[in-house]
Amino acid sequence: MRYSTGLAAAGLLCAAAAANAGEVTGTVTAVSDYDFRGVSLSAKDPALQASIDYAHDSGFYAGAWASNIDYGSDIDGDIELDLYLGFAGETQGGVGYDVGLVWYTYPDSSASPTASSISDYPELYAGLTFGPVELKQWYTNDYGGSDVDALYTELNYGFELPEGFGLNLHLGYNYGDAFDGFEYFDFAVGLTKTVGNFDMELRFTGTELDEQDVGLPPGTSFGDVFNPEPRVLFSISTTFPWKN
Repeated sequence: MRYSTGLAAAGLLCAAAAANAGEVTGTVTAVSDYDFRGVSLSAKDPALQASIDYAHDSGFYAGAWASNIDYGSDIDGDIELDLYLGFAGETQGGVGYDVGLVWYTYPDSSASPTASSISDYPELYAGLTFGPVELKQWYTNDYGGSDVDALYTELNYGFELPEGFGLNLHLGYNYGDAFDGFEYFDFAVGLTKTVGNFDMELRFTGTELDEQDVGLPPGTSFGDVFNPEPRVLFSISTTFPWKN
């Protein structure tokens, strides 16, 4: 984590809360596997995640989100901390929009003779919402600190089911120089349910990648680290302050 950026974000949240012109919330999530665009970033192990968010009446928002991660024994780092800010709103025609910036940081990661560190990097995003449909574009010029660009386009659709259930559909495409030679789709189908102050989701997610796509030798299977295979996840979250 770059401390100047982190302190600036913390100062922004405190100042915004003091201004009393919006709302500050916090969310805690427990998930059976930290899934990022179809790939496990917790080596298929459970993750505990938390965020603090400020939303201003004007549409401006800022926040911080953290999760435990597992990139394998040869990469140092156990925590991901994302700082973000953006602006969201809706046109008179009912089309929603959302633009912003995320800074991915790894505050406890450092290089050693036996392990490499994880590099911080930024990512821009812009999205449009048409009723239950969302189209969102992401871009970074420094994917994973590698000084190459990466793009991600996602399409999301959510709708209500009987008895208070919901169904979320997701399709994403990873491409750009960072994925040269193995651009790929990821997907997810999630069944959601809110019980009191707790939101639950059972999700089937994964990618189209196979072992040959990423250069594994014939007969070699994916391990748990960065696993992209289809799998089932369960998450439960709650947001504070609780509302009656």
